Amino acid sequence: MTEMLELGFMRQALLAALLAGVAAPLVGTFLVQRRMSLIGDGMGHVALAGVAVGVLTGQQPVLTALVAAVLAGVAIELIRASGRTSGDVALAVMFYGGIALGVVLISRSSTSTPANLTAYLFGAILTTDGGDLVVLAVLAAVVLATTVLLRQRFFAVANDEEYARSAGLPVMAYNLVLAVLTAVTVVVSMRVVGLLLISALMIIPNATAQLLARSFGSSVRWAVLLGVVASVGGVVVSYEAETPSGGTIVLLAIGLFLAVNAGAVVLARVRRAAHLRAERHDHEHGPRCGHDAVEHGDHVDYLHDGHRHAAHEGHYDEHGRHEEVGTR
Repeated sequence: MTEMLELGFMRQALLAALLAGVAAPLVGTFLVQRRMSLIGDGMGHVALAGVAVGVLTGQQPVLTALVAAVLAGVAIELIRASGRTSGDVALAVMFYGGIALGVVLISRSSTSTPANLTAYLFGAILTTDGGDLVVLAVLAAVVLATTVLLRQRFFAVANDEEYARSAGLPVMAYNLVLAVLTAVTVVVSMRVVGLLLISALMIIPNATAQLLARSFGSSVRWAVLLGVVASVGGVVVSYEAETPSGGTIVLLAIGLFLAVNAGAVVLARVRRAAHLRAERHDHEHGPRCGHDAVEHGDHVDYLHDGHRHAAHEGHYDEHGRHEEVGTR
């Protein structure tokens, strides 16, 4: 690890991964709420056309990709708001047309090679230079600041557009801002995981966070933490294992999801088994039953065989082991 940090390009790669790991899940939270999980993938297709324009004209590909992705984000919102049944077809035409145009334009560049195209599609974080890092840092800061300032309004609009509209919120304006933030996030994550894998970094940490969190706020915090672990950890693993960074990051994010999901299943089974054991409890607890009583919220638990039992609608619930009492 120390040897890796001594390399300048690895320090830049880790910083880029950190920026993407924070920005992508943060915006992805609201996309999941709106059931638009794959929009980032579609914007990535259009962003490739922007990259191609930058390569062909000698401009900065990050900036031309940003312009293309922002235009795509605004178009997506306008098409979605129109409510036309042909909206899905229009989006498909735009998404597939974007990636097709990008492939054609890049093929016309005299300085382009298939390896260049692969780098944009699947990520090439080790090629991130100082100029790229400055642009990505500015874009990530915009995403973070805007999301923190407008998170309550984004939540209201994403949760129930009709209620938000009746409450006087400018729903279309907030949806357009979120679309632009999504486009910016696509560009921030482009060099880290690639345009074809961007949605994974937006969505999978949020899916994992929903298994761990009990509120929207904690879900956002968990998603960002998991995104950072997956992106930074993926870069470290890819360096040690000599694997592509983009694919490694996504596989690590999926691994975290599977591990947490498996843990949640096991925990649910343990709790269910404890509940069944408590339900089969034959002893009637009461003030003179001989077992210690412990105040627990609005009811009383009774200590029995190292467990705390509480009466509930004709049976007993398991409320934890005796050792937990001192920590409550």
